[in-house]
Parts: sequence; structure tokens; C-alpha cells
Amino acid sequence: MQCWWCHNPESQEVLPGEMLPSDRHNCLRPFYRPLPYQKAWEVTVADLLTEIRKDLIFYEESGGGVTASGGEPLLQPEFLKDLLQACKSENLHTVVDTSGLAPWKSYQEIVPLVDIFLYDLKFVDDQRHQKYTGVSNKMILENLQKLTSEGKRIIIRIPLIPAITDVPENLTQIAEYLSALSFIKQIDLLPYNPMGEQKYKKLNKNQKIANLKHQTKKDLEQMKLLFQSHKFQVTIGG
Repeated sequence: MQCWWCHNPESQEVLPGEMLPSDRHNCLRPFYRPLPYQKAWEVTVADLLTEIRKDLIFYEESGGGVTASGGEPLLQPEFLKDLLQACKSENLHTVVDTSGLAPWKSYQEIVPLVDIFLYDLKFVDDQRHQKYTGVSNKMILENLQKLTSEGKRIIIRIPLIPAITDVPENLTQIAEYLSALSFIKQIDLLPYNPMGEQKYKKLNKNQKIANLKHQTKKDLEQMKLLFQSHKFQVTIGG
């Protein structure tokens, strides 16, 4: 996807990209190194597991675990499956944060290894989805329906983009759509996060939207009430 508001634009390309050298100290470790230009490099499952083990004491205290996110973690389905298997061999709780845009076969292979799916949902209307993300949402909605039939815990995450996704018409469509699905009980409403705006400059990318008006606390509470009226458990943030 090429979401207009993406706050991780470095994840939109399959191959490693470059960032401007003046910002080389703002890297996201351990996936970037402070070289003249920031570049991602390959890691193995064993590499990641070594890092994960360093935090085992925190997982044991908090009941937390490992979340695979992105970008889209299912862009690398074999690696993701291997990582999840390694986590389960350590008895770690696992979460996959996904856009839903991957072949169903990729989801099928990881379902037994995932405790919770965090599932992004931006629009139900396909035309609006294509306009603002560059792709159809047909596969996304189909995958969500199939995941619910697997009986897995799914938390829907809705990015609230001012005047785009946070409008009442769109949120009502989403609420009504989700009400017809089984096993969907919890929704996280994600207020607009401007952290990506500086990244576009570092990556020398054009950003289609910027300097958006942030939602007020009252605005967010009204959106929360809309979903609560459809009997969902709702969290602002997440």
C-alpha cells in the first residue's frame, strides 16, 4: 500500500532505501546503521531471537511478548513464520500487526502461531480505499472474514486520519460491517500521528498530506461512542 498518511514510508519499498546523511543519527536500531547513508541490512531469525531473549525478564513480569509489525510483516511470509515458530519454542506470546493485504495462504500458515492479530481497517468503501492507499480492499475484507472463522482473537485498529478516515460516514460503515462478523469484540482507534512527516524529507519523498488538524479529545470521545453504540470494546490509542 501507499497510504497518503503513512508514518513509516521507509517500509513502502521492498528493497532497502537511503536516507539523507544529515539525519543519519536518527536511525531505527537495530535495522539501520549510522553509515554515510542509512541502509537496512539482512538479519536472521537467530539474530532476532538473540535480541528478543534480552527482554525475557520484562515479558515474564508484564505478560507481554513479541509483536511482528512493519510495514507489512507478511511481505516476508516465510521469515515471519520461522520467527513465530522460534518465539513459540521459547513459549512467548505472539502478535502480528497486519494490513490484511497478503494472500490467504500466508495467513493460514501462521494462524496456529499467533495469539492476537492486530488488523488495520481503514475503509469499507473500495473506491475510497483505492484512492487513499493505491489498492483495493477486497482481499483485506476477505482475509478478515476468513480469520474470524478461525476463532482467533482479533483487535481491529482504525487509523483516524483527519477528514479522510475519521469522518462519520466512514466510521459508521466500518462499525456496521464489523457488527456482522463473529469474534470481533475490540477496536483500537488510533489518533493521527504526524511522526512520518519528517521521514518524507529524510527519504526525499513527496508527501500528499501534511500539517493535518489533530482531533480534539471531544472528537475522539464521539468516535469512541459511535463504536460503543455497536457493542464494541473501544480503546483510544493502542
